[in-house]
Amino acid sequence: MTVPCVRVRPQAGEATRQALAERDLLAEAYDITVADGWLYLPVADADAVPAEYEVVPFDAERRQTHTLPADILGFEPSLERLGRIVVLDEDDDARAREIADAVMASDLPCDTVVNRASKVKGEYRVREWDVLAGNGTETVHTEYGTEFLLDIAEVYFSPRLATERHRVVEQVEADEHAFDMFAGVGPFAVPMAKRGTDVVACDLNPVAVEYLRGNAERNGVAERVTAREGDVREIATDYEGWADRVVANLPHSASAFADTAVALAGDDCVVHLYDIQHEDDPFAAGKRALREAAGEEYEVRTETERVVRSYAPHEVNVCLDARLVRR
Repeated sequence: MTVPCVRVRPQAGEATRQALAERDLLAEAYDITVADGWLYLPVADADAVPAEYEVVPFDAERRQTHTLPADILGFEPSLERLGRIVVLDEDDDARAREIADAVMASDLPCDTVVNRASKVKGEYRVREWDVLAGNGTETVHTEYGTEFLLDIAEVYFSPRLATERHRVVEQVEADEHAFDMFAGVGPFAVPMAKRGTDVVACDLNPVAVEYLRGNAERNGVAERVTAREGDVREIATDYEGWADRVVANLPHSASAFADTAVALAGDDCVVHLYDIQHEDDPFAAGKRALREAAGEEYEVRTETERVVRSYAPHEVNVCLDARLVRR
C-alpha cells in the first residue's frame, strides 16, 4: 500500500527513527523498508514531519508477524531505545513492570528494560536506573553509522541529541583540529575523527574516557582521537591556540567555560556552545560569555542560533555556533 514515508540513507536510519518516534510520527502498522540504497520509514502524519526530512510516497508492506508492546498492552507505551536497551520514564512501578513484561514478550530487539529512577546528577552527570527485565546496562548504540559501546549506569548519553550531533559533525572538514571539552563516550569526537579530523576529547568521568578510547578503536579512528581524563580547564593549557573547532556541550554550565573555549581557539575557530536558558532570550548568555572571554583578541561572529529541544516548561536546550577570528 502506498503510504507517506521519510526517505533517508540507511546510515541515518536509527537516528531518524528515534527522532520520528519521539514525535509519535511512525506508522507502526507498516514495515520500515530498504530499497535502492534508501531507507523508507512510514509516517502517520506527513504534514507533521519536520522540514529537514524528505517525505515521499512509497509502497510499504503491512506488518504481518511483528508483535509490538502495544499489541500486548492495549495501549501505546512511551519508550526510548538505546541500542538493545529500552528506557521507560514511568512514575507508577506497577505500570512500568507491566510495560517491561510486554516489551520482553514482543518482537522488539531488546536485551534489557530499565526505568528512570533519578534525575541526572553529580559531576559525572549519570542517573540511577531500575532494571525491570534483563540484567545488564551495557549496550552498543549505533548513530549515523558510528557504534558506541556504553553503560548507561556509568556514563551520560542521550540518544535524543543524535540529529544535533550529526548537524555539527557534518560541518567538520578533514585535517581540522577539533577539541571536545565534555566528550563522554565520544558521540561528537568519534564521528568527527571519521571525517579526517584530529580530535582531543576530554571528560572528568574515567569510565567515560575508557569507553571513549574503546569507541575510537571500535570505529577505526584511534590514531586520530586523543582521549584525556580530567578537568578541561587544566587539560586546555596543553592546547592553547590549537583548535579550529571546539564543542562545549555542558548545558547549564558551558558558559562558565567560555574562557577555556577561547583559550583553545586558533586564529579562526568555530565554537559550538550548548546551553539551557529561558525561552524568551536563550542565546544572550552564551553570546555574552564568549564576547567577554574573547575581549579584544577575537572578533566573535554568530553563525547559527539553534533551539535543539524543549527542556522544561519555558526552558530550551540551545546551541550557539560562533566563529572566533583573531584580530
